Amino acid sequence: QVQLVESGGGLVQAGDSLRLSCAASGLPFNSYSMGWFRQAPGKEREFVGAINDASTYYADSVRGRFTISRDNAKNTVYLQMNSLKPEDTAAYYCGGTRNSGEVLRSAFAYPYWGRGTQVTVSS
Repeated sequence: QVQLVESGGGLVQAGDSLRLSCAASGLPFNSYSMGWFRQAPGKEREFVGAINDASTYYADSVRGRFTISRDNAKNTVYLQMNSLKPEDTAAYYCGGTRNSGEVLRSAFAYPYWGRGTQVTVSS
């Protein structure tokens, strides 16, 4: 049974930093690409970043502020978020997939999802 569990969300002020974690189990983590998406109320799920064994991908809105990384020994993927803005407020979800490449920018590429962690950035 595949499980993805996000943690690290919270309430912060604009300009602050947060690091999200996503712990995976039940899948061969080393061979999976992992992605981060976010969803604000009333909006569609939005790509944030993704990582596989060779590359990282970022949405234009977060490039330069967010960094995605992974620790295969811990089956965990991270999202370091710096210089947070109120528009970053959303529920953040991690996804897992065997797909790779630019398709990682699409939520449809991910068969496995966590339940999300809330990030709220006040101005």
